[in-house]
Amino acid sequence: MTPSQKYLNQLGLTDSDINPSSPADQEPENKRRSFLRNSLMGGITFGGALAFAPVEDLIAQSTQKVSRFSGPSDLRITDLRYATTTVLGRTSVIRIDTNQGIYGLGEVRDGADERYALFLKSRLLGMNPCNVEQLFKSIRQFGGQSRQAGGVCAIEMALWDIVGKAYNVPCWQLLGGRYRDKIRLYADTPEANSPEEQKKLISYRINEQGYTWLKMDLSIGELKGVPGTLVNDKFWQNAKGNLAQWGDNNYMAYANTQHPFTQIQITDKGLDILAGLVDNVRGMLGYEIPLSTDHYGHFDLNNGIRLGKAVEKYRLAWLEDIVSWELTDQWKTMSDALETPTLTGEDIYLLKNFRPLIDKRAVDIIHPDLASSGGLLETKRIGDYAEENGIAMAMHQAGTPVSFMANVHCAAATQNFLALEHHSIDLPWWESLVKTTDGRPLITRGFANLPLSAPGLGIELNDEVMKQHLHASDKTYFAPTPQWNETRSHDRIYS
Repeated sequence: MTPSQKYLNQLGLTDSDINPSSPADQEPENKRRSFLRNSLMGGITFGGALAFAPVEDLIAQSTQKVSRFSGPSDLRITDLRYATTTVLGRTSVIRIDTNQGIYGLGEVRDGADERYALFLKSRLLGMNPCNVEQLFKSIRQFGGQSRQAGGVCAIEMALWDIVGKAYNVPCWQLLGGRYRDKIRLYADTPEANSPEEQKKLISYRINEQGYTWLKMDLSIGELKGVPGTLVNDKFWQNAKGNLAQWGDNNYMAYANTQHPFTQIQITDKGLDILAGLVDNVRGMLGYEIPLSTDHYGHFDLNNGIRLGKAVEKYRLAWLEDIVSWELTDQWKTMSDALETPTLTGEDIYLLKNFRPLIDKRAVDIIHPDLASSGGLLETKRIGDYAEENGIAMAMHQAGTPVSFMANVHCAAATQNFLALEHHSIDLPWWESLVKTTDGRPLITRGFANLPLSAPGLGIELNDEVMKQHLHASDKTYFAPTPQWNETRSHDRIYS
């Protein structure tokens, strides 16, 4: 085989593609060959010095922008690697490689360990990534609630990215098509040291950044140091005097104690102050913009209802995660008692765990995080099931642009979708972690732009920016992971 033939074979071409024996250009196949021949000859005619270059260079130059897709049935997974960013403290992006050079990007949820994904590598090697549902079912037993689902969901995202690239279609098309071209985002309302400063920040969110839906924290942490506002809070305060909801490794600490078991109560004075915070924001915002609330703290159902009633007149879009998601009957009681919509779901894994809330109409809105709920297809199933029962779906998202775009595709394909969270609005380098493959901006004035034709998720990593924001504990960048190649257990869960 000559060097020229070798290069042609690598491109999937033959000598006859370049020099067809028949001039019958009216036939579709010969038209294709004529096009290839004329394209290559164009390189010779207009390429200057290229006209005298070796044929290998000629072919490489002439076809460098030609989109070449795969033989999907022949695709095989060859590797799984990762890079850990500083987004939201620690968030890892994974890359699944294949034997045809196509790769897929996924993300282990914020705050989760990349090893949740790495230990699944041995179950994937040699498999066809296009069999997404079959592969998902083979690994979903290794996922759990909240961050424990991070590995399974990251892999599912990456598989859909590969399939979209292999078939040259966007991921939303693989989910059944789209309902919308732009995805509405909701943004946190920033806190400030004074009402005047907060008004400027809110104006910036709406008028400059273009967001049409905001969310604010309404935590009992705001009552710190104000006497007569809480009952039994001092017992739960940490060394800094805070009711810290995260980051405490003490199993019996406030952060790890479920809401009904703290016996913290909010006094009427405390409720008035919290309602005043909402009143202040609503006064700046007006009523044209939906306003949601979150992060209240750990207190029981009764105080949740009291807080809900105290802010009812402000027509909030929703009250989020007042108690733990598992407490279906308590959610039902609360939803029946309040006019304001209730919402939960960011820590729920799989449709089967959403079903009790949906079947009992225990919440008004479900709120899956695609990086915990099971990935693109499972989250669409969750949304569809809720839609059949008259329940809307908002989507929680706190990660890099990789999981963001996975959510965007799923939101586009789900009819009862309301809005998607964007948690890194004020991180100036966040969007530049990736490049869109069709040149579109990632976000335009509070809406994510759906890739209408770009295959897969529609993004590539910006390696230079990614490397600037690797986590200090692990500066490797998609290094080989051969230590995770071997399966050492029998995984079937039945006899």
